[in-house]
Amino acid sequence: MSKFDIDEALIRKLAKLLKETGLTEIEFETDAARIRVNAAANGPVIAATPAMMAPAATPAGSLTPAPGGAEAAAAGTVSSPMVGTAYLAPEPNTAAFVKVGDRVAKGQTILIIEAMKVMNPIPAPHAGTVTQILIQDGQPVEFGEPMMVIA
Repeated sequence: MSKFDIDEALIRKLAKLLKETGLTEIEFETDAARIRVNAAANGPVIAATPAMMAPAATPAGSLTPAPGGAEAAAAGTVSSPMVGTAYLAPEPNTAAFVKVGDRVAKGQTILIIEAMKVMNPIPAPHAGTVTQILIQDGQPVEFGEPMMVIA
């Protein structure tokens, strides 16, 4: 395992951010290292890993997990690119962006994820038909969690 310097100020900032936002876990990655801070019941748990030891990450901007592995995602699965709260409609009491059976174009907004009070539109990664919606409106989602299937 490669040795690297631990940035204590960064860890303190991440732990403070967890407390301020109510999140249970946050992860920060650079070319040199990956740091994960998890707010367990007994206080924060911090894990730092050299980047070269980290598992292969999903390519930036990709909405589906990288292929391979025992739990490869079903074709057409749209996974969460971030931790946050998923919303199926642009505002409360309005129609959903999409419903099962809808045809979508590549790049069309299919839902939004609120993360740190920022609304992030999630585009369809490819054209197709929405065959499944795997989440509920207002549901918390984790990074990589399957949210929808577009075939």
